[in-house]
Amino acid sequence: MFTEHHADVFESIYRSRGKDWRQEAKDISGQILARVPRAGSLLDVACGTGAHLTHFREDFADTAGVELAEPMLELARKRLTGTPLHHGDMRAFDLGRAFDAVVCMFCSIGYLDNASEMRDAIAAMARHVNPGGVLVIEPWWFPEQFIDGYVAGDLSREKDRTITRVSHSIRQGDKSRMELRYVVGEPSGITEFTEIELLSLWPKDAYLAAFEDAGCPAEYLEGGPTGRGLFIGTRQS
Repeated sequence: MFTEHHADVFESIYRSRGKDWRQEAKDISGQILARVPRAGSLLDVACGTGAHLTHFREDFADTAGVELAEPMLELARKRLTGTPLHHGDMRAFDLGRAFDAVVCMFCSIGYLDNASEMRDAIAAMARHVNPGGVLVIEPWWFPEQFIDGYVAGDLSREKDRTITRVSHSIRQGDKSRMELRYVVGEPSGITEFTEIELLSLWPKDAYLAAFEDAGCPAEYLEGGPTGRGLFIGTRQS
């Protein structure tokens, strides 16, 4: 997942779909500060290229990121000079400190293989939340929401590069299997690559139980940045 090819086109494709990382970060910051008005520190788990984190820095003086995919982390480091960025796995990371808020955006948790790994990840994130602080996770689709056979297409044109992406998604057991085919046109020529993404379809109650067991009971909010909602948990003392 998230090869150099994918990292290179990631933001361009989602900009073409209307994704606004700054507005999403502002909305999440609002949710955090409504619950913890004096929150001053934030950790972005699975921070990717740093597209959200660069805007979280506008609202929180003390920020950091964790990312597993090196190609994404390399881009984040170029963008976020001065911000601690750690190579780590959300299932088992330990930064040796806690934050007023921990966030995990853009359905990143869905890439974990099973419910046990999801529970491990939520527990690891909760351990990095100060008592009274919040944990915000944007989930992947719930099983009853997934559309089997869904097809999508995107076109991005920026400067001297045109990118197309066609995706096809099917149900595969308790996962969604999404095949993504990219064509990239640049002055040097045309390249193509295909990626397969498997994301787990866990029910809402499974997330809520994982938050509860991690000592961070949560509420679920409809909507959210991508229509999949948000879980927001508060860390108990």
